Amino acid sequence: MSDNTITDLADLGALTAQAPAPAAAADEPQAPLAPTAPAMPLRPREVDAQGRSYATGRRKNAVARVWLKPGSGKVIVNGRDQEIYFARPTLRLVIDQPFQVADRVGQYDVVCTVKGGGLSGQAGAVKHGISQALTKFEPALRGAVKAAGFLTRDSRVVERKKYGRAKARRSFQFSKR
Repeated sequence: MSDNTITDLADLGALTAQAPAPAAAADEPQAPLAPTAPAMPLRPREVDAQGRSYATGRRKNAVARVWLKPGSGKVIVNGRDQEIYFARPTLRLVIDQPFQVADRVGQYDVVCTVKGGGLSGQAGAVKHGISQALTKFEPALRGAVKAAGFLTRDSRVVERKKYGRAKARRSFQFSKR
């Protein structure tokens, strides 16, 4: 077995018995080798000819098309300012969440069109679209936005009404007589 060829497991056992053990210094403590995860390369930056990133956001029955570009922090929804379109402060707070998590408040202008659903669903769709567009414009922010859970589409929708029922699951009132 001088040529170190292995034909079966017995040869492997004999080969490992002959191998010299690595010499380690007795006074130097050995640090355990930690498994290192391979570094994930950043995704490529997706920007159009005008310097904007585009994404689609969805929530309930609402669909938002979002364009994001560097600017002063203006948000235009369906041609109107966000204070006019989303009159409730809680809805505007929902829209600003991705910028707060990424620490980019007031650095990007947003233009979006929203269809379907109600105001709450539309605000959630705009938030989802802003999050997607932000990670396309700055791929380094993906970890922070994803950790906050803004890249996942919230798939909860209203359950349809079934026949023989008063609503989706509620039965009609029972009458004994």
